[in-house]
Amino acid sequence: MAIEVELDLMLVRRKVSSRELAKAIGISETNLSLIKSGKIKGMRFNTLDAICEFLDCQPGDILIRRTDDEKR
Repeated sequence: MAIEVELDLMLVRRKVSSRELAKAIGISETNLSLIKSGKIKGMRFNTLDAICEFLDCQPGDILIRRTDDEKR
């Protein structure tokens, strides 16, 4: 089982660039790239909240729990 980040899909849906999101929430593009790729061990709730506020979405819209059978 794993938690996967589907932030790329939400960015496309909202027609927002990674650069625009990073600037709006006050993190580096490098850190946002790490979040998008899922190469992080954790994320602060205030960062998640800022992403969701800017993209007008819920955490469940960008964080998906998949079982081993569902992994891509």
